[in-house]
Amino acid sequence: MTKFGLVGYPLGHSFSRSFFNDKFQGEKIDAEYLNFEIPSIEQFTEIIETHPELKGLNVTIPYKQQVMDYLDEVSPEARAIGAVNVVRVEHNGKNVKLIGFNSDVIGFTQSIEPLLRTHHKKALILGTGGASKAINYGLKKLGLETLFVSRSKRDNCITYEDINADVLKEYEVIVNCSPKGMYPHTDECPDIPYEHLTYNNLLYDLVYNPEETLFMKNGKAHGAQVKNGLEMLILQALASWDFWN
Repeated sequence: MTKFGLVGYPLGHSFSRSFFNDKFQGEKIDAEYLNFEIPSIEQFTEIIETHPELKGLNVTIPYKQQVMDYLDEVSPEARAIGAVNVVRVEHNGKNVKLIGFNSDVIGFTQSIEPLLRTHHKKALILGTGGASKAINYGLKKLGLETLFVSRSKRDNCITYEDINADVLKEYEVIVNCSPKGMYPHTDECPDIPYEHLTYNNLLYDLVYNPEETLFMKNGKAHGAQVKNGLEMLILQALASWDFWN
């Protein structure tokens, strides 16, 4: 039986396992998707060595950058983003070749593009973690200028305190790449001045559990267009399948 899996730590919230095992069952594919919860990236090689039937892996927090050191090849797009979340495992006799890709950018751009209007020229990216790199790459690919927002001062970045009415008017697209508001912390949201939002703003939350986050609720209350990250997740999972096959 062919095997696929997810590498990360912790993996309690994993969407991929149920998504792929449902797919395999529904389409009568002789395969299984496993969770590989490893507290250290050093254990990555062990996974490859002890599972010769592995054909592909997804990689999640906190290993999207670290895993690149263990790969034989990385796609130009994943290299430019600086993060890998899909690994294709190729077997040639006893030799194993590992190739890295990034499907986050595919899922995100396909999901947000239909919502973009002609006046959407600039975007704020809330958070600077692994996912934010793919989001930045995707937004630029769609022709938007981007600006990162972080809790602390750093290069090419503003802080949450710097966001005011003028910033929200100039940067009409706001993408939450932070885990703020994710279950069970549903009463939290990124600290932005929601009262200055208008119907020109588009709020996109990578969080998908709960279905409507406080970030989205606050945006909606001021007429902004909102969307969660579930469709992105499904699209990036389907893109993973394409990379593996």
